[in-house]
Amino acid sequence: MISRRKAFVMGFIAVLLTFTLTFAGSTIIGLRHNDRIVITMSRYEQLVNFEKTYQKHENIKSLILRNFLFDVDEEQLLEGSLRGIVDVLGDPYSEYLSVEDLDSLMEQSRGEYSGIGIYVSVTEDNRIVVVAPIEDTPADKAGIRSGDFIIRVNGQEYSGDRLSDAVSIMRGRVGTDVTVTINRRLSDGTEKTFDLTITRENIRIATVKHELVEESLGYIRLTTFDRKTPGDFQLALQDLERQAMQGLIIDLRYNPGGLVSSVTEIADMLLGETIITYTETRDGQREYFKSDAQKFDLPVVILINGGSASASEILAGAMQDTESGILVGTQSFGKGIVQRIMPLDDGSGVKLTVSEYFTPNNTSIHGTGITPDFVIEMPEDANYGPDYLEEDVQLQKAIQLLLEN
Repeated sequence: MISRRKAFVMGFIAVLLTFTLTFAGSTIIGLRHNDRIVITMSRYEQLVNFEKTYQKHENIKSLILRNFLFDVDEEQLLEGSLRGIVDVLGDPYSEYLSVEDLDSLMEQSRGEYSGIGIYVSVTEDNRIVVVAPIEDTPADKAGIRSGDFIIRVNGQEYSGDRLSDAVSIMRGRVGTDVTVTINRRLSDGTEKTFDLTITRENIRIATVKHELVEESLGYIRLTTFDRKTPGDFQLALQDLERQAMQGLIIDLRYNPGGLVSSVTEIADMLLGETIITYTETRDGQREYFKSDAQKFDLPVVILINGGSASASEILAGAMQDTESGILVGTQSFGKGIVQRIMPLDDGSGVKLTVSEYFTPNNTSIHGTGITPDFVIEMPEDANYGPDYLEEDVQLQKAIQLLLEN
């Protein structure tokens, strides 16, 4: 039996065909009926092609259901079709989100979820790469590093175009194990591949940590930018000011980014009246994010590295371009595009790349990253942060610059 939807489409096409025959051989740009344009020819051709594609989809589904050797979940076929329409874009940051996927993403933006605690992306050669492990999570404690490639999860190979599948497997019930196969490039140019079995935990992300170093210098570590980060950053800043700090170090190393709204709120606390960043769509439409006239009046050093991405690069780029801070470390990751979450009526959604962002000096950093004012390489296997000051040469340089200011 023909569905109502299909019957409607076929009936509509049939009516359009009747109108077309009236004007066969002419050069009109649309279809007319009683001296009115009903539909343009290009739109008509789109509808015909849609009907052909829809019928082809139904035929393939029918062939699978009738002939495939193993059991088939028809609902999964539909989910696969929805994922495929976004996957064909070839953009690793755009994806169809099931109800469970969207709930998980929203949960993560609130700062809590279950898993191993890493942020991942996709390389140009379609590999899954670790942007950064989240500090003090199972992945961090197991020794996963920024720049590691994930090639298998629980023995199953995953390439970049299956990023969401790999992430879904790495997440899971608290207390259960997942085995991740890592490929790591070593400093001598060789590579090694090894397995890490990691126990999943409930990941509570403390995005802001602060303390006083060298008696007079404030140190704020930002691990990501979620909804709570701006408020926590402001509290940290106020606490350090009460302790009479004379300069500020903001550590964005291994910070993979987060919400644009959060990073622009923090930038507004530091910059004077200026553009923080702006985004531009494919049609050239721009959206500007600006700070007010109130400016943080102490010298600032920003620490970045290859694990600093997206929102971290917005803050670092704004501080560098406006000469409001000095950047120390190594080249940042280079993610300069913006995704928007678009919920659908049934609770699922689409994450879609919709624009590119630029620094105040009109610089795009996508694919290139930001070069620090002082490039300082960390020794291999060195720890970082105030607790490891004797190893952390980048933090040492930041302290030196502030004390000399």
